[in-house]
Amino acid sequence: MRVLITTDVVGGVWQFTHELAAGLLRGGGSVALVSLGGEPSSEQQQQCARLSSRYGGRFLYESSSAALEWMQENQGAYHDAASLLIRIAKEFGAELIHSNQFCFGALPIDIPKLITAHSDVLSWAEACRDQPLENSPWLRQYRRLVTDGLSGATTVIAPTRWMLNALRRNFSSRARCEVIPNGRTFAPAGDGTRHLRAVTAGRLWDEAKDIRMLGDVASPLPLYAAGETQQGSAQGPRVLPGVTLLGRLAEDEMLRFFRQTAIYICTSRYEPFGLAPLEAALCGCAVLARDIPSMREVWQDGALYFSDASGLLTLLHELTANPGLLDEARERSNARARFFTAERMVTSYRAQFDIAREETEARTYVA
Repeated sequence: MRVLITTDVVGGVWQFTHELAAGLLRGGGSVALVSLGGEPSSEQQQQCARLSSRYGGRFLYESSSAALEWMQENQGAYHDAASLLIRIAKEFGAELIHSNQFCFGALPIDIPKLITAHSDVLSWAEACRDQPLENSPWLRQYRRLVTDGLSGATTVIAPTRWMLNALRRNFSSRARCEVIPNGRTFAPAGDGTRHLRAVTAGRLWDEAKDIRMLGDVASPLPLYAAGETQQGSAQGPRVLPGVTLLGRLAEDEMLRFFRQTAIYICTSRYEPFGLAPLEAALCGCAVLARDIPSMREVWQDGALYFSDASGLLTLLHELTANPGLLDEARERSNARARFFTAERMVTSYRAQFDIAREETEARTYVA
């Protein structure tokens, strides 16, 4: 199958789409990957160059600086990229479009269009804000983009049941809906030096991360945070008491840090799935997660949960004082993480691609 996949260069969507594209290519498929939201990093360009070198004409990569629909300057989020995507779909001979932005479900092209709902602004605001978002031109445009995209989609996929239900609360869609968890696969963590320290990682500028909670924890062990602290006008802390800010790390650097660390802390108050804790657990970290429904769905008994800074501090003291308890927590997190393999994810997406194409062909035949 020949698939056009849209991605973005800002967050975890890139890692998800790269893993999916690589899996589809290994299975004999062909992938055109188009990134949006700004210039790709040198690391992202290198990842695509490796796929191109390995798979030749079965892989195509192009980038666009078109804004993402959640960005403040979102007026051109659809129109600035639509013509590019239509051209690539036709030239590449795409049989299906898999969009990781809502708005491209509205593309006027007669092939199946699947959307993965990684998150949405309205459910984000419900989790992060005490008051509803202001009914601004930006928000009205965002609503239009999401509504139009969902109206044109064949299938909508979410990484958790929680995320799918959250989307349904705020938007309507006649598309078939499915849940496919994200997946990652690494080599075993190994038996190298592992420090008694804790780390968190991600978009530190996003208030959903609630990284400032760590500044309220008088931790008995060193705390670290990796990730960018600014995106547009959104600003995270540049200094956080008791926390070493590492900045943005390349993927191999981040995984190396995880493999040398005992604990991963997910402070997020909004986390529709969470790739970073999954990666950390695969690297051998115990996962300490904020007690929110989506984390319970993903991690079940594979994580230890806290509700506030005081609860987190209690867990850190318990794990620091009891190495056996920490080893048990690490083993449970790793066992749960191994369920979410890239192979399982790719196989599930490939099955949904086949179903969507068969349904579209059947409708065309009847018409």
